[in-house]
Amino acid sequence: MSKKDFIVGLDIGTTKTCCLVAEVSDAGTPHPVIDIVGIGTAISTGLRKGVVINIDATVESIRKAVDEAQLMAGVKVSTVYAGIAGSHIQSFNSSGVVAVKDKEIRSVDIQRVLDAAKAVAMPADREIIHVIPQEYLIDEQDGIRDPVGMNGVRLEARVHIVTAASSAVQNIVKCANRAGLNVSEVCLEPIASGEAVLSADEKELGVALIDIGGGTTDLAVFREGSVIHTAVLPIGGQHITNDIAVGMRTPQSEAERLKIRSGCALAALVGDEDAIEVPGVGGRKSRSVPRKLLAEIIEPRMEEIFSLAQKELMRSGFYDLLSAGIVVTGGTAQIEGITELAERIFDIPAKRGAPLAMGGLFNGIRSPQFATAAGLIFYGASRISRGQKMARLSGKDFVLYDRLSGTVRSWMKDLF
Repeated sequence: MSKKDFIVGLDIGTTKTCCLVAEVSDAGTPHPVIDIVGIGTAISTGLRKGVVINIDATVESIRKAVDEAQLMAGVKVSTVYAGIAGSHIQSFNSSGVVAVKDKEIRSVDIQRVLDAAKAVAMPADREIIHVIPQEYLIDEQDGIRDPVGMNGVRLEARVHIVTAASSAVQNIVKCANRAGLNVSEVCLEPIASGEAVLSADEKELGVALIDIGGGTTDLAVFREGSVIHTAVLPIGGQHITNDIAVGMRTPQSEAERLKIRSGCALAALVGDEDAIEVPGVGGRKSRSVPRKLLAEIIEPRMEEIFSLAQKELMRSGFYDLLSAGIVVTGGTAQIEGITELAERIFDIPAKRGAPLAMGGLFNGIRSPQFATAAGLIFYGASRISRGQKMARLSGKDFVLYDRLSGTVRSWMKDLF
């Protein structure tokens, strides 16, 4: 009988907090069986551009989302994988080299060479949150993905390193702790989203994932199955909502509804005769306006977001490697015409990305807005195979996560 785990993904966003609970069988294997058993969402007001600015409001949002998810799942949530984003995120590629003592490469040699790769000068106020192997080289033979068991005397690793402001990470963890949760690990949101919406073929050929959230737009480039570039742009869907609220003189909540339900990122796709009802402010009457006017407000801001992403891709030097094109995801990706606009600006194929097929309550999350939370589930499932201690399924509850041992492991990792 296959072993089962409950894995929880917590996406704490600028406009919403999403919590997914999944029952995972055969976690850590190449093909885990994932069933979504709990879904919870709540309005988020405690973050700005992906960074916590109000702890109490963030804690309340987390509690509401988690309570809804665990009530639906019939379990008590204690440990989560949390997403992180924000303009404080910085990333770069690095490499490390070690000598192989016994001429046969073992797991301990892999850890040694990864430690060598991340041994870079780091300001005191920053910390490494990801060291992602891209490829290994044995005696200068490149293109190796799993060198364990191979023979050689010189082992080199090329990696992608993601760093974050320590205060931003600590505030995310503190908010989760105050909500009664332990954070097993934080994961950069575009990396998580990539786990959920990208196929193995896309990652192999070369693809850019553009995750347009409420406060930020997250970018990740995949090539030959690994992450080669990440970035966070300080502009997102909330800017579009603000433009609509001001331009159409309607409340923020109604502007958000209009953006998703009636918005279009390309005004040329909207007929001249189409009309929408726009609620007034302060009890004023609703009025009918051309839908094209709404599209003409959305299109310039979407062009700005895509143009910034294009400049970042060109700066990275990987723009010409995107054989599989662009995948747009995140809550704002629900807007009609977004892929057509992306193709016009990037001049390469584009598509809308939603979570790949899972079991259970999957129909409830078949939307780009759940990409990060679903990706955190996939990320958590993959981490189990790397010796991560997880809360195991026990009746209808989680076994409590050993918080002390997690802290000790973190200290040891920082020291060595």
